[in-house]
Amino acid sequence: MPPVVTRFAPSPTGRLHLGHAHAALFAWRAARAAGGRFLLRIEDIDPLRCRPEFTEAILEDLSWLGVAWDGPVRVQSRHLAAYRAVLVSLAARGLLYPCFCTRADIAREVAASAGAPHGPEGPVYPGTCRRLPPEARAARIAAGEPHAWRLDMAAARAAVPAALSFEERGEGRIACDPARFGDAVLGRKDVPASYHLAVTHDDALQGVTLVTRGADLKPATDLHRLLQALMGWPEPVYAHHPLLTGPDGRRLAKRDGAATLAALRAAGRSPAEVRAMAGFPD
Repeated sequence: MPPVVTRFAPSPTGRLHLGHAHAALFAWRAARAAGGRFLLRIEDIDPLRCRPEFTEAILEDLSWLGVAWDGPVRVQSRHLAAYRAVLVSLAARGLLYPCFCTRADIAREVAASAGAPHGPEGPVYPGTCRRLPPEARAARIAAGEPHAWRLDMAAARAAVPAALSFEERGEGRIACDPARFGDAVLGRKDVPASYHLAVTHDDALQGVTLVTRGADLKPATDLHRLLQALMGWPEPVYAHHPLLTGPDGRRLAKRDGAATLAALRAAGRSPAEVRAMAGFPD
């Protein structure tokens, strides 16, 4: 059996709250219980929402909480060329196409299409730009028109004809259906990566063997397994944990003003108390 390697991969868009603490402790304790390694990754590819001061705050909060990581911290914004290289590789195989649609364009087309299918991330892209002839695509790119890069799902599934599944710890093999995502965006207009591409690339690069994350991300595993198969990346085991909720039953979230670790610390809570509040009493 390979050594257990887990990771915690927050986005620096605000201070960590108890939900983040639960996710970090879940991964950290899984690694330590198996005598493995726990990695820290900063997923900061969104240039509009991510801020350096929040990255520093994440390091401070985790250290105060008693969560120690192994090795250097991987900061995704420093490795955009690596994600771009994956896009180039997929495009060379005919598995990507440029998409010039805006969100408004997509919303209009979906609204005009009765019974438009929905996937885990909302309405499935109707494939407007997939139907563009190559010369039209090239002309629009040459003119500098902003575009994303979408996975041609039909071509990708043809390239990986075998049935896909993943190993969920405690549940066994679970069948995958990546086609329900439709032609997912792998390269955004503002950065050469999407969450799906960057996280799957980095898990493979860093040798992560056990991906721990919230249950809300479990559907994304279908698409991630397809990317792993396309790129020849190793398949990790997955462990999706329940999300912490507040008194109203809603999941803790930054946008809803969930209590931050910094605020709990300022209120006099000890690291042990906060670990217990996050579901991991000593």
